[in-house]
Amino acid sequence: MKNLKVFVVSDSVGETGEQVVKAAVSQFRPTFDNTVIRKFPNIENNDHIEKIVEIAIEQDAIIVFTLVEKKMRNYMIDSCNRENIQWIDLLGPLIHLFEEKIGEQPREEPGLVHKLDADYFKKIEAVEFAVKYDDGRDPRGLLLADVVLVGVSRTSKTPLSQYLAHKRYKVANVPLVPEVNPPEELFLVDPKKCFGLVISTEKLNVIRKERLMALGLNDDAIYAKPSRIEQELEHFNKVVERIGCSIIDVTNKAVEETANVIMEVIEQSK
Repeated sequence: MKNLKVFVVSDSVGETGEQVVKAAVSQFRPTFDNTVIRKFPNIENNDHIEKIVEIAIEQDAIIVFTLVEKKMRNYMIDSCNRENIQWIDLLGPLIHLFEEKIGEQPREEPGLVHKLDADYFKKIEAVEFAVKYDDGRDPRGLLLADVVLVGVSRTSKTPLSQYLAHKRYKVANVPLVPEVNPPEELFLVDPKKCFGLVISTEKLNVIRKERLMALGLNDDAIYAKPSRIEQELEHFNKVVERIGCSIIDVTNKAVEETANVIMEVIEQSK
């Protein structure tokens, strides 16, 4: 088997070029036998390019590069052609195509796609918040949340919290059980950001039975009985009436649908 050496040259971390090279190599050598892929990241000037070209000559390597600055791309191409080194420019043709299509000049700034902006950190913070204040674990989070969800067990509070977190909303949720008094913080929350999730007795009965069976338990437990569900829903109605919050029927709604309703209400109230 013939040896294959590929140099991935980038003015950023080189992740894009490396992944493309691996995808292509895997079509010939899925286990990457007799193959060397070497990254040269953070290339900043022509001297760096000259050094890489020298090594490529010695090791008979192909050069694959992702350079956003046109001058550096041209210098790399000229250097490779001068030394008869095989090369592939992954970004240049695409950047040129976009430039002609939209009539705009590229920024030529390395690493833009990898920069972690404020929006990214807001998403991470929201996801961590949803985990920390899930299922009423810490009622202090209710007053810090952008959205508060209340409902009986198995009304999609947790998946809905996570979905909204990925949309950058800090969400806390509280399960309502007749035998347990809701935290006092719940009644201090702005009703405009609180949402009660309600579901039909029949639907919840099916969901809870499936849950019990998934846990290896008997599906006729009181948890899934219609009488118990109706008792819980009655308690739910009393609590949400006291809060004065909106109520969303999630009986036949996907998590995404419910989330869209909540986001629309929240944005309109701002």
